[in-house]
Amino acid sequence: MLELLRRLIQDVNDADSLEDALNLIVAQVRAAMRTDVCTIYLHDKASQKLIFRATEGLNSDKVGQFGLGFDEGLVGWVATREEPLNLDNAIAHPQFQLVDGLGEEPFNAFLGAPIIHQRDLLGVLVVQQGDHRRFSEDEEAFLVTVSAQLAGVIAHAELAGAIGQTVSVTTTGDTAARLSGVAACAGIGIGTAAWISPVADLQTVPSRKVDDRVAELRAFRDALASVRSDIQQVADNLKSELGPEDHALFGVYLSILDDSVLGSEVAALIKAGEWAQGALSQVMLRHIRHFERLDHSYLRERAVDVRDLGTRVLSYLQDASRQEVDYPASTVLVAEELTAATLGEIPRDRLAGIVSMRGSANSHTAILARAMGIPAVVGVEDLPLKRLPDQRLVVDGYNGRVYVNPHSDLLARFEALLAEDEALFEELAPLASQPAQTSDGKIIPLWVNTGVAADVQRAREFGAEGVGLYRTEVSFLLRDRFPSEEEQRQLYREQLAAFHPAPVTMRTLDIGGDKALPYFPIEESNPFLGWRGIRVTLDHPEIFLTQVRAMLKANEGLGNLRILLPMVTAIDELRSARALIGRCHDEVLSEGFTAPLPDIGVMIEVPAAVYLAGPLAQEADFLSVGSNDLTQYLLAVDRGNARVAALYQALHPAVLAAFAHIIKAAHGENKSVSICGELAGDPRAAPLLVGMGFDQLSMNAGSLSLVKRVLSAFSAAELADLMATLLPLRSAQEVMAALDAALSQRGLDIFLRRRGDE
Repeated sequence: MLELLRRLIQDVNDADSLEDALNLIVAQVRAAMRTDVCTIYLHDKASQKLIFRATEGLNSDKVGQFGLGFDEGLVGWVATREEPLNLDNAIAHPQFQLVDGLGEEPFNAFLGAPIIHQRDLLGVLVVQQGDHRRFSEDEEAFLVTVSAQLAGVIAHAELAGAIGQTVSVTTTGDTAARLSGVAACAGIGIGTAAWISPVADLQTVPSRKVDDRVAELRAFRDALASVRSDIQQVADNLKSELGPEDHALFGVYLSILDDSVLGSEVAALIKAGEWAQGALSQVMLRHIRHFERLDHSYLRERAVDVRDLGTRVLSYLQDASRQEVDYPASTVLVAEELTAATLGEIPRDRLAGIVSMRGSANSHTAILARAMGIPAVVGVEDLPLKRLPDQRLVVDGYNGRVYVNPHSDLLARFEALLAEDEALFEELAPLASQPAQTSDGKIIPLWVNTGVAADVQRAREFGAEGVGLYRTEVSFLLRDRFPSEEEQRQLYREQLAAFHPAPVTMRTLDIGGDKALPYFPIEESNPFLGWRGIRVTLDHPEIFLTQVRAMLKANEGLGNLRILLPMVTAIDELRSARALIGRCHDEVLSEGFTAPLPDIGVMIEVPAAVYLAGPLAQEADFLSVGSNDLTQYLLAVDRGNARVAALYQALHPAVLAAFAHIIKAAHGENKSVSICGELAGDPRAAPLLVGMGFDQLSMNAGSLSLVKRVLSAFSAAELADLMATLLPLRSAQEVMAALDAALSQRGLDIFLRRRGDE
């Protein structure tokens, strides 16, 4: 069964369209189970019908011609109950419904299984038999397994088909292909998709038509000749080191590249109008799949050779075609994974949004997007890269969604929301020069999170009163080696001087988890529970000491540095870090510097630190809550995983209870406590956080004016009352509803419309 499933999934993944994928499924499942009939019904959300989409054994002329409601027939029964149905006499079941002309009359045995992807019903998979018999438990288990395994593949094929406008039944004028991921930077971006491919990746080359076929053919043959030359050169170099049999392999490589074999197939596609890179990709992938399906292990391994050769040719083609790209006026950058270099190639005034297949809320892409204020969605697992170029996209950075070719009504709603956002920021611009305060004059310090140079300028524009979190790891992430002490000193000096005399809280190197340095890889099966944060730097004091010395030297003559320790879980970690910082201070003083020993704080971001908040507050100078990781660890939800992103609830009662405990512990020791996660910049949550007693809120620069506006609508007493009302609630939904009601009562409905577009 496993081998059959492997081949079936591979074949479906290779299908060119949704129709091809569905036809492959029904044909192969029917053959594997030796049944008379196999059929797939797909759920059309627009009509709320189960559409007859593919069949082997029934009347194929009916495909796409009818649909069943959820209250109709045995298929509707399976869909409604979301569980298998196994019958030996289908006609006798009270839900049975005969469709004229379908040809079900002679089939008595019925087995149906729901196709469900991430809690979403995609359709129903059915097999039928003429005999009066009940399908065995093994057969039922097999069909359920097939349905579960193919659900994600069908979802991807369905989406790709909708984008390519190859599906007439499930795509109507009132629907739009929607992708879900992780919200990385809030905002709405509307524009044309520009696809950035990774270097020499056959899998992600899109199809593209060209006019100058002669030039494409010439480019392909030049690339082919270059690779032949490379292979021959390697063969000559190794001739004396390899035996005749091993050396003969290079002859095989050269024959694969011969014009009469793969070359002729690629040339034929180019002559038909396909660009050289697309033609090469299609031909090479087809042959790679052929080798991978072969039973003989030696022949299967040849797929690796074919892929390598194809990649080499593609690399030459990409080098030859690389030129200045003319990006659309409103560009939505789409890629498997984006880098700082890629983002830097596009003029900022043309960049409307970012969509990335990989990445998390803390990835390079997310950090840079927030620094530049570009709406972004990352971790879009089902991203059909080849179908997106030149498509119209809407990036919903509030809810982590991307809409492809949205219908006019949906597009109009997002355009209105974008205009509303722009008008709101213009209206709130004067607040940049004013402090955040309640309606009765209580001042609430609002700080900013920074990490790259662009953050400093934006922070100044929006009136930040200090830095609650400077992510020092960003400068490490953007290099190919550890920065020297002097390089770090210069970076830190710029940051401290830019905000002087306001405080700047510098977090010591926080790598691990979803933040890996390319030159210091950390390979772990569970990185979020592994070697990260303070654990890494205490194990490598040479890294920690260099960084702290750079911070202390940068603080010379300024005195606004605060040092923050990440991922602390024990008092011993705080004590060890303080001892090392003290040692650094002595060394710096001995070199002639006079900078004072800065305040040293602890980041509360794991449950252990919550319960140790009191003792930690006794020995630290301040506490800072990292709500992103703390929420993740408390709820056991990987916030970078789109499959469980809906379970990541920053206003979960357990999270709020942890906040309350931390604040009480810190204030009990007369220490300040701030919050610096994404929640701090959510204007809907800010009243609750201030009401709970956080001394400072630290956020991305773009949220400062929004939070100021919301807080100005409440008095200090009202905030305290709001907190007392919300803490006893039992679900995040109840907390959010109460916050929404409080904002609505004060005429702040515009902040409610910034989430929930449907």
